[in-house]
Amino acid sequence: MKTVLSTDTVWAHLSMDLRQFIRRRVSDDHAADDLLQETFLRIHRNVGTLRDSDRLAAWVYQIARNVIRDHHRKAANSMMALGEADPADANPTDKCDHQPSQLPCGGAEWLGQMISTLPPGYREAVRWAEMERLSQQEVAHKFGITLSGAKSRIQRGRRLLRQALEECCIFQLDHAGRPMDCSVRPGQKACQSCGS
Repeated sequence: MKTVLSTDTVWAHLSMDLRQFIRRRVSDDHAADDLLQETFLRIHRNVGTLRDSDRLAAWVYQIARNVIRDHHRKAANSMMALGEADPADANPTDKCDHQPSQLPCGGAEWLGQMISTLPPGYREAVRWAEMERLSQQEVAHKFGITLSGAKSRIQRGRRLLRQALEECCIFQLDHAGRPMDCSVRPGQKACQSCGS
């Protein structure tokens, strides 16, 4: 006779160890809690498909690994979109009406200040691409360099800007990698770079 397992039983036996397993593989406690919840949601949906209860732990940890992998893949895709997308290449019908100035931590009010901390060549490239919304071709023309050179300069500048932003704030991105919300990093009373 097949033993019927419940999600409650799995939770009681494995949740503490599973949370530690997840926490060692993600950057913060909130993400670990979210991924633990997602793991148990998947377990709940599929617990009836487990044929061998002796393999329960292996099955549960495989689900957790899949959840963690999905989390990292999504984060990598979001950071790529934030760091490398050219606003001029975006589909005009896919415009975000959530402007940076509407972000809780000030958005456009301090973005210009953050950009001004970049090294000179990158500073102008990012300012023209992000603040003035010039295409990469237009930036190349302003610098008098090739399109490839402009792309490289803009992308490197965006990476530097992203690093500076991530040091002070935590951003929540939409599916296209655009910032939708932000908050000061834990342990900081105020954002050191933007003053929020």
